[in-house]
Amino acid sequence: MKDFRNIKAWRRAHELTLKIYKVCESFPKEELYGLTSQIRRAAGSIPTNIAEGCGRSTDVELARFVDIALGSASEVEYHLLLARDLGYIAAEYYEALNSEIIEIKRMLTTFAKTVR
Repeated sequence: MKDFRNIKAWRRAHELTLKIYKVCESFPKEELYGLTSQIRRAAGSIPTNIAEGCGRSTDVELARFVDIALGSASEVEYHLLLARDLGYIAAEYYEALNSEIIEIKRMLTTFAKTVR
């Protein structure tokens, strides 16, 4: 069992999730049960799956949960693009968040290879 708090990818994903929650506060209220809910769930799923994988007994299981986190990261990447195209996020802020999610995806890919 690993302590997820010591994993850099988890820390970065947690920080991104906090930013996603903040940026969603400015989304239109009619998106509360739509895009707002989806992007928040997907963002939270990244560090959640890393944490759950760390609680498993084998590295094979951990790698599987890191793969799931990677899928959630791709989902967030798309939702950010959609939010930008809908005008909910300014282009500059989108670029910053998108760079972060791409870096997290790189970190997750490396981490999954390491634990395999």
